[in-house]
Amino acid sequence: MKDEDVKEINQIRKKIAEVTIKLVLYIVLYVVVEALVNNLIFPFLESLKFYLPTSSGSVAITNSIGGYQPYVNVLLSLLFGYLILQAFISVVYWNLRLKYDHPTAASMRSVLRLVGVGALVAAIAGGVAGGTSGVALGGFLGIVIGFASQQVLGQALAGLFLLLSRPFRIKDHISVTGEEGTVEEITTLFTYVLKSDGTVAIIPNNTVFGNKIYLFPPKPPQESKQG
Repeated sequence: MKDEDVKEINQIRKKIAEVTIKLVLYIVLYVVVEALVNNLIFPFLESLKFYLPTSSGSVAITNSIGGYQPYVNVLLSLLFGYLILQAFISVVYWNLRLKYDHPTAASMRSVLRLVGVGALVAAIAGGVAGGTSGVALGGFLGIVIGFASQQVLGQALAGLFLLLSRPFRIKDHISVTGEEGTVEEITTLFTYVLKSDGTVAIIPNNTVFGNKIYLFPPKPPQESKQG
């Protein structure tokens, strides 16, 4: 193994340790903040009494601060849920980087982010509604988010499968969906093919994955002409 490869692996392992620590810290911080808000701050605020002076003395005013507690919990869940999700995705990404290159790991990261954000929103919405209605609401939102992101998620999954199965690589000469040229780039959503006339065909990955792919043999190097 080359020194550059060893150095890169060590850097990746360092990043894995950093993002793992960040993930654990976010989880611990969320638990601590939730405990403080629900068991200390709101009970203390509810115990406070306010008095309104009147001609016959003073009248105690009911403290209704507890009615805002669910909204605060929702905001905390959204904030820390997103931070925890991002940290978890980073852990997955850097672990994949030990085995795969950046495009493959980045594709998996994009897919996890799409699924994770949708699941987070649906779970929090269901928790706010509570009970059977909460389950129904969470399921409904999950279906809506799923339909809304179906095209993008399908392309992202197809891009991930392309990068994992590797039917072709960058700089390969291919023909797919009627477009022939050299593969310039494979991203999460699109494959970029440079055609002979200089134009670039941007092909959705789900289209690439569902069609025949013709892989042409590499051209032999041209011999230099003798003067």
